[in-house]
Amino acid sequence: MSYGISLALQQAIYQRLTADSALAALVGSAIFDVVPPGFSGSTYVSLGTEDVRETGDATGRGALHDITISVVSDAAGFATVKEVAAAISDSLVDASLILARGHLISLNFYRARARRVQDADMRRIDLRFRARVEDS
Repeated sequence: MSYGISLALQQAIYQRLTADSALAALVGSAIFDVVPPGFSGSTYVSLGTEDVRETGDATGRGALHDITISVVSDAAGFATVKEVAAAISDSLVDASLILARGHLISLNFYRARARRVQDADMRRIDLRFRARVEDS
């Protein structure tokens, strides 16, 4: 296994999301690896955790990446976060991402969790995507 593709995968996903016009219409440029201090927007997208496991075999090195992308909003109800989450899913599922290292075999929606954030009037959806990659 190689964890070496992880950064290339993250960069490609970030580039895909920031270039998506449907997503930009909903959140503007509020797509972050780290939410900047003092950010005052009402809805944003944040790249989150990643779990990786080896999938290589005798023919090559590979890995399965479970990636979390979060949508957070102070908008009333879940409609806003669900609309943004759908745009993210539409942008990423089966996307043909070009990686700086290795190559993407598949990228699929895996699961999601929608919830209210405790002690805040916020809504949050954590989307999980599963990417299979091979190192070149």
